[in-house]
Amino acid sequence: MRCPYCQSQETRVVDSRDIGSGESIRRRRECIACTRRFTTYERVESGSLVIVKRDGRRQEFDPRKLRDKIRIALTKRAVAQEDIDRVVANVEGELLSLGTVEVPSTAIGEAVLRELKQLDEVAYIRFASVYRQFADVDDLRRELDTLADSISQRVGKEPDSSAS
Repeated sequence: MRCPYCQSQETRVVDSRDIGSGESIRRRRECIACTRRFTTYERVESGSLVIVKRDGRRQEFDPRKLRDKIRIALTKRAVAQEDIDRVVANVEGELLSLGTVEVPSTAIGEAVLRELKQLDEVAYIRFASVYRQFADVDDLRRELDTLADSISQRVGKEPDSSAS
């Protein structure tokens, strides 16, 4: 593995962890030449996925692009990189399990929303506001109400009607 800082070929693995139920491996590496550390990901390359956008355009699925979008939703949130990697791996696994080469972009958005709802409610709302293209505050309020109901059901409580 080439060091991204000094381009040396001499690196060593410092730590390895499974991500997404063993579907990929995260490796921390250290360059022997410059001693800087960096992270690499190793996963089985199964057939490529093609994402069909809302306007009909097609593009190859890029987990890095998805990771970047999730990071934006998680800006200033206390969520570990491993959790983000797990979300990306789970979404990609879900898409691959569909058994088709072409996947609508809406399938990605809905899968990300399901993962973020469990991980971080603020990131969920941030992502939903862009993905669902809220037109006004009423759309946002409806989504917040839906999220609050979902959380209440998960915790086994009745929604608090005095908050409205």
